[in-house]
Amino acid sequence: METKYIFVTGGVVSSLGKGIISASIGKLLQARGYKVTIQKFDPYINIDPGTLNPYEHGECYVTVDGMETDLDLGHYERFTGIHTTRNNSITTGRIYKTVIDRERHGDYLGKTIQVVPHITDEIKHRMLREDEKDEELDFVITEVGGTIGDIESAPFMEAIRQLRWQLGRNAVCVHLTYVPYLKAADELKTKPTQHSVKELQSMGIQPDILVLRTERHLDDHVRMKVASFCNVDLECVVQSEDMPSIYEVPVNMQHQGLDAAIMRKIGIPVGETPAMKPWHDFLNKQRRATREVHIGLVGKYDLQDAYKSIRESLNLAGIYNDVKAKLHFVNSEEITSQNVAEKLEGLQGVVICPGFGQRGIEGKIIAAEYTRIHDIPTFGICLGMQMMVIEFARNVLGYQDANSREMDPKTPHNVIDLMEEQKNITQMGGTMRLGAYDCEIQENSRTWLAYGEQTLVRERHRHRYEFNNAYLDEFEFGGMKCVGINPAADLVEIVEIPEKRWYIGTQFHPEYSSTVLHPHPLFMSFIKACI
Repeated sequence: METKYIFVTGGVVSSLGKGIISASIGKLLQARGYKVTIQKFDPYINIDPGTLNPYEHGECYVTVDGMETDLDLGHYERFTGIHTTRNNSITTGRIYKTVIDRERHGDYLGKTIQVVPHITDEIKHRMLREDEKDEELDFVITEVGGTIGDIESAPFMEAIRQLRWQLGRNAVCVHLTYVPYLKAADELKTKPTQHSVKELQSMGIQPDILVLRTERHLDDHVRMKVASFCNVDLECVVQSEDMPSIYEVPVNMQHQGLDAAIMRKIGIPVGETPAMKPWHDFLNKQRRATREVHIGLVGKYDLQDAYKSIRESLNLAGIYNDVKAKLHFVNSEEITSQNVAEKLEGLQGVVICPGFGQRGIEGKIIAAEYTRIHDIPTFGICLGMQMMVIEFARNVLGYQDANSREMDPKTPHNVIDLMEEQKNITQMGGTMRLGAYDCEIQENSRTWLAYGEQTLVRERHRHRYEFNNAYLDEFEFGGMKCVGINPAADLVEIVEIPEKRWYIGTQFHPEYSSTVLHPHPLFMSFIKACI
């Protein structure tokens, strides 16, 4: 079968959930036995989201091959279980950089470089994944960030318009819009959707399928109105109501025949509807999980999306442990020795969150000390693990001035330090250990048991500073065991205090590899300890 292409665009407002719809389409096509990948094209000029503040775009998600990407790739992976790579996340910045580098290199033989055709050709090249000829895919789903009508997204729309002509029936355009409810008039309004589709048509693109985001159920009259005004078949007007959980969305889309509509448009026999039993089993577990476990997230970004993958990993692990993880954000900047007991009161477990920079780290150290002394299950991730190490050095090993070279370049006890090969690099994006690396786990350690007695695992990283091996023996002797080591570089990946109920820090980010059908073993073990 020739590869088919699905383009997902959004109108009216941003944050409608294009990522969830794209991931749901991917899941439904997978359930029909097709090989799928999903990619995100972001219209901003940053090369990647790696240097963006989480308040701008939420968390930065890292792929196995070490690309810093948009958080929607996390949804793609959690829903479908596919491994995305650097080719699944493209920004305007990367497109322009490629074209400018070629121009500087002389590849265009002195021609004038223009948005059309040079930029749009590069976008089409990436949308068709022409460098990935060895991957045999049935469907490529391409989500374009931003909203129709934005100046930034115009080149992407032009590329889609050209591809629709080029690919014929092998391409489908899914457009996501918003149907607001006006309380004063007690009416749902379709006009914004009509305008959004008109804007798309003015760019030469006729959407095949409309997904209407709504907080209230739309009756057939509303759907028929949209269908007739927007030149779309009634069966191709699907509504996406607010669901109790994002994981209900694929099932809701399947009930309304979104996958069937796509296949009919492409000209593939629809066949019978897949049962998706493992997914339904998960949803049933989720509905039954009513008992609550209270987990504190100690970090500095008071924003849902800043720790998106951690939140989802905790939720998934909770569901598989038959509990509902209630997450409480605790601002590390506000934690002091005087109020830490009050701040962490009632929590059955604490996650010390990742991050960069000085702000809020003393609060994380105080929290780590409190949970260690009071034996509250604690999971430190990346910077969180480093704070557990610094706390232990200060309060158990007696090095009052222990710190990370990142926070205090002059610290005499640099228990966290920069790796040798990183010391001469100055560019922000170029100095990190990114992507998946091996980790050897010590047998009979708590971590080893959590991983189901695996001695070798592969986990994703995003950090610059490391545990300083000069202090390794002292930590081991003091009771904090270094139970996970990277075999190639001899770097410490995991620390734990065995006599505590659950006190583990990882230099890597396990949250990036937790999926709906395969929750991460460390989160599973952590939630079990909290219960």
